[in-house]
Amino acid sequence: MGDAVEASLLVTKSTIDEFASLSGDNNPIHLDDDYAAETMFGGRIAHGMIAASVISAALADLPGDIIYLSQDFEFENPVRPGDNIVARVEVVEELGKDRIRVKTTASVDEKSVLSGEAVVLSVPHEDAD
Repeated sequence: MGDAVEASLLVTKSTIDEFASLSGDNNPIHLDDDYAAETMFGGRIAHGMIAASVISAALADLPGDIIYLSQDFEFENPVRPGDNIVARVEVVEELGKDRIRVKTTASVDEKSVLSGEAVVLSVPHEDAD
């Protein structure tokens, strides 16, 4: 317990555009500068799932083969083009049968944008001879 890893991603307008294309989420709050400027956010924001995917990248750096079983999180602040998301996952509990509970956070300039926890399967690598 206590293992912690981080991953990061610099979000650009291109990142957001590519994510929209890949996911099919074409909400104008993410894609249209003029529309987004008139919203409560005052400009374009990234899809929340971009921050969640950086958490997934951090999980991949934990020891063993990591398989997502569940994730809950709360979106706390928007991510904007030009922001660098830093995701951190920390093992907080071993649940047995190779399952672990991890605390998940994502931040921009040390301000939380997403927080929650996940349960993952962590299968140790077999030593290849």
